[in-house]
Amino acid sequence: MDKDICKAYENLDFLHSHEARPIRVLCELMEPGHKLKELKVENTIVFFGSARSKPYDLAKEELSTLKSKHPEEEERTDEQKVLLQKAENIVLLSKYFDEAQELSRRLSLWSKNNFHEDERYYVCSGGGPGMMEAANKGANKADAKSVALGISLPFEQGVNEFATRELSFEFHYFFIRKFYFLYHAKVVIAFPGGFGTMDELFEVLTLIQTKKVSKDIKIYLYGKDFWEGLINFNQFVKWGVVSPEDLELFQIIDDIDTAYDLITTDLKPEA
Repeated sequence: MDKDICKAYENLDFLHSHEARPIRVLCELMEPGHKLKELKVENTIVFFGSARSKPYDLAKEELSTLKSKHPEEEERTDEQKVLLQKAENIVLLSKYFDEAQELSRRLSLWSKNNFHEDERYYVCSGGGPGMMEAANKGANKADAKSVALGISLPFEQGVNEFATRELSFEFHYFFIRKFYFLYHAKVVIAFPGGFGTMDELFEVLTLIQTKKVSKDIKIYLYGKDFWEGLINFNQFVKWGVVSPEDLELFQIIDDIDTAYDLITTDLKPEA
């Protein structure tokens, strides 16, 4: 056989070409499903939230360090003011990093103690830093496996170190990643986040509203100050763009105990 000739499925130049995009999409669709089934992951508790959050103590320490390096407020340059404001914003956001981590830890421990392996609920995140890292870290602290659905982005780290390696994936196509966020999801918890979090949240709400998703997915928005300050959901009803009952698709919660109680009640094992 001519060594310069290879089978089409071994031709990497072709597989990375524009023409082979459908094949790459199919690979991203099939391979994670195969691996999740093999490892008996059928149910997930999905955590959404900002990649910019940090452990609260670290965020406070970084703000304190910045303040110590800069002169008094009236002497600060515009650039220094911007840096300090950004650090203050991260402190405000990062309160929720610790709460996401603790909620994940408690839910992972509860799942381990109440379900057989093939019926267990696994924490699932987007695999990156911030709230995603907090979710995987919480599961790790419970000595439980967790799923990470990473995405290749030019300005963000890869999959965080706390996700279970054999349950970690890196996607190129956003729409395939979105599929896996919801395919196994039984609960979605949206912590404070930016455009990406809004994208994921409103997509799942739309799919449920339009009955494209037939299973029951409980949706919780964590952080009353953030969500009620960000969106006046009643305006959707006032302007007639959603029905009043559509606002019952989700619930705003504000503390770990309430979240834990509601979710474990939603998912309680059958007697």
